[in-house]
Amino acid sequence: MRIATRGSALALTQARWVADRLGGAELVEASSDGEPGDKSRFVRGVERVLLEGGAEIGVHSAKDLPGEMPEGLEIAAVPEREDPADVWIGAGSSLDDAPEGARVGTASLRRRAQLLAARPDLRVEELHGNVDTRLRKLEEGDLDAIVLAAAGLRRLGREGEIGFAIPVERMVPAAGQGALALQARVGDEATDAAGAIGNLRAMRELTAERTIVALLEATCASPLGAHARVAGERIAIEAFVGLPDGSEWLRDRLEGGAEEPALAGAELVQRLLGAGAREILDRAEEMA
Repeated sequence: MRIATRGSALALTQARWVADRLGGAELVEASSDGEPGDKSRFVRGVERVLLEGGAEIGVHSAKDLPGEMPEGLEIAAVPEREDPADVWIGAGSSLDDAPEGARVGTASLRRRAQLLAARPDLRVEELHGNVDTRLRKLEEGDLDAIVLAAAGLRRLGREGEIGFAIPVERMVPAAGQGALALQARVGDEATDAAGAIGNLRAMRELTAERTIVALLEATCASPLGAHARVAGERIAIEAFVGLPDGSEWLRDRLEGGAEEPALAGAELVQRLLGAGAREILDRAEEMA
């Protein structure tokens, strides 16, 4: 079995975690050279390896996967999900307790929109790079705080850096945050192998969240949060849509049957659209 992965420290850690649970596999580092320049170029590099037969399974951070998938590929499985929360690293013990006018680093318009919706006084500054790069910027004193995904820090053994988790009620995570998506060619034997380490609850949650992204025609850059949680036979979904400056936003929550996550996600999208989500997303794109 060969696993296609990006070459970053986090991606390799995630791929090794999957390989261990599959009983061993060879890692194939995918190059993003020659791919168009947005964030999803890393995804396309892994997908190209799969489509060309260079590996049987691709491992992705599920939040990086675009709503549309190349023909011939599918999500074969979603292993047990890590903590999907966003976390604050830096000055302050809660979002309300953060220093007035604090400089907060993030590259995410979703996080920017929700930070400014909650605390208009914050100075949100653009911050790119891998986890180590972002933590180093904080250590160098360029920023008062940064916001990252709990899952990446935990997988890298850096959870000790976390100041506090931001409640979902204050910051709805990105669709797929904390989940890994195992991608394979449609009909390939690797789908069965991947399914052996899949988690039904995590797959249902991801299905609901990705339905929201797809129906709203959102991208990885859209200020959209979508978080689903399965409890028994029920699924609760929360979504956020807002402008990057935090001046206007929508938030809604819906419960449905866990066995039909796509239907529950679609129902929530209809409510969001009725409340003006399309207009907000269009304006957000213009502002970005």
